[in-house]
Amino acid sequence: MSLSLENLHKSKPNLQKLQHDSFVEAGIELFVLRLDEIHPIISGNKWYKLKYNLIEAQKIGKLLTFGGAYSNHIFATAWAAHQLGLKSVGIIRGEETLPLNHTLSKAKEWGMEIHYISRTEYRNKNDEEFVNLLKAQFGECFVVSEGGANDLGVKGAEEILQHTDLSFNHVVCSVGTGAMMAGIVNSVREETSVTGYASLKGASFLNEEVARFLKGGHQNWSINLDYHFGGYAKTTDILNDFIEKFEFDFEIKLDRIYNGKMFFGLMERIRNGGFKAGNKIVAIHCGGGQN
Repeated sequence: MSLSLENLHKSKPNLQKLQHDSFVEAGIELFVLRLDEIHPIISGNKWYKLKYNLIEAQKIGKLLTFGGAYSNHIFATAWAAHQLGLKSVGIIRGEETLPLNHTLSKAKEWGMEIHYISRTEYRNKNDEEFVNLLKAQFGECFVVSEGGANDLGVKGAEEILQHTDLSFNHVVCSVGTGAMMAGIVNSVREETSVTGYASLKGASFLNEEVARFLKGGHQNWSINLDYHFGGYAKTTDILNDFIEKFEFDFEIKLDRIYNGKMFFGLMERIRNGGFKAGNKIVAIHCGGGQN
């Protein structure tokens, strides 16, 4: 029996204040918005970016989306579609590898039809002609961009901070596709600074990706490109040690793709005096794990 969207997800994120001597010395207050805790499967920013896409997909009864073999987006979308009684198709970058990993085996278990395409073809995922060919192949369906990075995904991301006090001076987040950051910039006051930390190497293009989703000429945001630690899904001993210490200090788990890199950059900025005394900062823990 399928569920309604209203019953699919009800948890609200907790806003957790972190305590540390370095924050006292800097005269700042640091809060973490725990999107990682809101749901065991469609946790983090995935829920917000999927919400309005799922509403549209329900009108057709079938959705098609894109992702890599370990994609959190594929994992969450397959589960949500299954719960809502929707048919789903996952267009996966690269060749099939057997046995299937946890992500794809669960997606198939939840009824997602998996279709592999070459990495060259995958670069056309946003091309209208290519998408139309997929629609012709798989039938009428609602197409959800990779990671939910479309206008509907941004609309959902604009709700991320709705349960918080918007008097923060700074909002900090990780950046993958740019959709979450765009939603955040759209939702805050112009005097609130938004800083994103890119998880990709050579990701200056993300400035254009964020800008195309913005409503108005916002000037209160920037993307830091210096904390990719070698590139997407890359890590180093320094990053690993930081993540381990962060969990020990604050009892918060960080992934190595997004949140670990973002918090590393944020903590270094705090140590270097990058915030004025009296500033209130909220860092968004965007989730990223699979259960």
